[in-house]
Amino acid sequence: MSFIFTFIGVMAALDAVWWWMSARLTKSKALRFAIALFMGAQLLGLAWVISSRLLHFSLVHWWTKFALSAVFIWHFLGLPLVLLLGVGLLPIALVKLIMRWSSRKQPSAVPSPERSEKWSRREFVGFAAALAPPLYTFSLTGVALAQRDQFRLRRFVLPIRQLPPELDGMTITQVSDMHVGRFTSGRVLRKMVSEVNELRSDLVLVTGDLINNALSDLNEGLDLVRAMQARFGLFMIEGNHDLIEDGPEFERRVKASGVPFLLDESIVIPVRGVPLQLLGLRWTRATAQPRDQAIALAVANLARDRRPEAFPILLAHHPHAFDQAAEIHLPLTLAGHTHGGQLMLNERCGFGPAMFRYWSGLYTRGESKLIVSNGVGNWFPLRANAPAEIIHLTLRREA
Repeated sequence: MSFIFTFIGVMAALDAVWWWMSARLTKSKALRFAIALFMGAQLLGLAWVISSRLLHFSLVHWWTKFALSAVFIWHFLGLPLVLLLGVGLLPIALVKLIMRWSSRKQPSAVPSPERSEKWSRREFVGFAAALAPPLYTFSLTGVALAQRDQFRLRRFVLPIRQLPPELDGMTITQVSDMHVGRFTSGRVLRKMVSEVNELRSDLVLVTGDLINNALSDLNEGLDLVRAMQARFGLFMIEGNHDLIEDGPEFERRVKASGVPFLLDESIVIPVRGVPLQLLGLRWTRATAQPRDQAIALAVANLARDRRPEAFPILLAHHPHAFDQAAEIHLPLTLAGHTHGGQLMLNERCGFGPAMFRYWSGLYTRGESKLIVSNGVGNWFPLRANAPAEIIHLTLRREA
């Protein structure tokens, strides 16, 4: 929690710096008023984020989601961009300052006749500084709201050598990263439940981040999970966002809800007359050792419960669990967490590969397979080339 408030404080300070810099670039009172209006609204938006977090109230109206989306897009995309441009232009400004200082030491030349220009360079820069940020922010916010109620159904057929003959053709619906809360709620989630139920899969597996962060949204999330239907059951694990506000309370309430919830636990269930074992990995918190090492150790410890007579499936929110899963020859791992990279230039360039070894879709190592879901919800309002999705798997016995 302290990290979040520190981060918001830094953002507010950068807002103030940009406000001062952009106002200095223009002499027009109208443009200065436009800058003040936009930046004042952004600072109020940050205060709103803090108050909503402290007072635990939900933001359910479209206009609140629009305003909050604009705050996130400006502070995560707009403000870093203008600061980057500012840093890039700093050497040019320093050169000009030096040239101006040196010219003062030389005898003054006869002034040349003034050119009649519609705009001076300073006026153009001031105009851009005043209007480009709100135009950029509100344009992307409009795109974000248009995406809000959209997701795709992504299908995979997985040939697996270790699959028992009785499970040939078994179907799984994977739902990940619902993030019930500020950006994902209401109609899109009801639509998602309806589509899950229409698939009539053998299993529904929920791979973490049920809520965005607030426990006040947990009841809605659990109601949605309980509404999903599968022939042989629904099972769920936790993600990092589930634990932001109060991890132990989240785990207690989900356990008490009756939803099958695996916390470093396994369960063997009969599917089509044969045993199938689900291994549910708890979210691995960062400790003294690197996260990937901690995840690998957690997978190895959980795999000690593996039953040789059962077909195993590992449920792990973080996709890097696949490294250890493949090492110990687990045939199938399902993960989420990455949102497909969230903001991608194409399938290979973007935040996904910059942050993760596996970020979207199917990965294979030896006879082990990993599916990483882009997730159906959002902690950040905008996606680019990483569409929200639910996953439908058909398992086939490989000859």
